[in-house]
Amino acid sequence: MTVKNNKGKVVPVRVYGDKCLRALSSKVDTIDSEILQIIADLIETMYVKDGVGLAAPQIGKNLRIFVVDPQWFQTNERKPVVFINPKFISLKGVETNDEGCLSLPDIFAEVPRAKEIIIEANNEKGELVRYQAEGIFARAVQHEFDHLEGILFIDRISKLTRIRLKLKLKNLERHTSVDGVNTDENLSDETKYE
Repeated sequence: MTVKNNKGKVVPVRVYGDKCLRALSSKVDTIDSEILQIIADLIETMYVKDGVGLAAPQIGKNLRIFVVDPQWFQTNERKPVVFINPKFISLKGVETNDEGCLSLPDIFAEVPRAKEIIIEANNEKGELVRYQAEGIFARAVQHEFDHLEGILFIDRISKLTRIRLKLKLKNLERHTSVDGVNTDENLSDETKYE
């Protein structure tokens, strides 16, 4: 069984304030049909919601899985890359660039990231794959990896920028339920743009 056999469905994305976004994700021990369905859902949701990547915590699953496809905006071809239990081998240099996140709708800020990375992960077939990346691919991988650690890109921005975004963050957070759940389905269009 592979991801191609599983029809992915669009699922709600967890938004700032949701407890899943701040939890450490667990290692995936077995790539079974449930894991393949999660991957298929991540891929479908990423494309439909116009993301460059999406991590399992963003759909309420605290598992060490994420997907990225940083080139599809330019090529219009879907070529998702699946990362299961990723581990950085090296991080070199620093460059700062603008970032956004499906879990922080309409919030953007300059974020410093490693310029070049080497990362290992299992793919959906269980094969161990090593990637050497730079540019948007490296940035997307680092951003999604952070989600597995309970880190959001706003944790990596300057204090001054974070103060400037405080009201927008509070507006997102106020939709969090008593159970600690906050999804993009809870947000009205005016909340997203306040």
